[in-house]
Amino acid sequence: MNNHQPLLHNESTSRPAPAEQQSTVWLVGAGPGDPELLTVKAMRIISQAEVVLYDSLISDDILALLPRQCTRIHTGKRCGAHKMSQGEINRTLLTAARKYQCVVRLKGGDPFIFGRGGEELEYLEKHGMDVRIIPGITAAGGCAAAAGIPLTHREYGNALVLHSGHTKFHEFSPCQNPTRVFYMGLRQAGAITAHLLQEGLSTDTPVALITNGTLSNQQVHKGLLIDLPEISAKALTESSGPGLIFVGEVAAMAKSDSKITTNQHNVPTSETHTRSVA
Repeated sequence: MNNHQPLLHNESTSRPAPAEQQSTVWLVGAGPGDPELLTVKAMRIISQAEVVLYDSLISDDILALLPRQCTRIHTGKRCGAHKMSQGEINRTLLTAARKYQCVVRLKGGDPFIFGRGGEELEYLEKHGMDVRIIPGITAAGGCAAAAGIPLTHREYGNALVLHSGHTKFHEFSPCQNPTRVFYMGLRQAGAITAHLLQEGLSTDTPVALITNGTLSNQQVHKGLLIDLPEISAKALTESSGPGLIFVGEVAAMAKSDSKITTNQHNVPTSETHTRSVA
């Protein structure tokens, strides 16, 4: 039996979760639609969800995997047909997190690529909630693979641009303040910095450098663009693992706490039971 429920009560009236419980909100990427493209971690967390808020892009095959006992809240979120506003979604997540131990926000693709996951993360952390991210196969990667399109190719293109077709006001806008991610660039940090400054980026543009990403020995280095060569040199002396360079305003949001995405987490292990969100 599917427990489709209306919007939760206002956050100010919700009952707090028991003190011994560690409530966690999981922002989970469901991928482009094929349930077999869900990650193992996504499947594990979904199977233990007590409340799931899901978008219209979530396929019926994936919805069929949700626990029968969990409460399902359809948020809508298709262009021109929003069942709930972003503010309502934020408040509902907060209310659920104050009452239940395992709350899942299920999003098509990846929550941090045009998925508003960053907005929900900021809101929930502002209110003291524990939030974890499970990335998903973004639509660009999944659909390109399904159609046999290599998104990068040494003969045809060494970069990839992901660009939203509309703004929050549903209008197209040229690329503004893009986030740049450089693969295999730690030893070329000096040349990358010089190129970006020549392009017009400010010397105080935030940067983040991540080595061994998602692993237990993940390291996050933060700073400004002008210091990127020095940051990269430091990272190379501390780790021999692969690294990524992030350049852009969102890089300032990087956290050194690896529990956000790695296996350092609190996951409920007891059987979930039917609950009311009222």
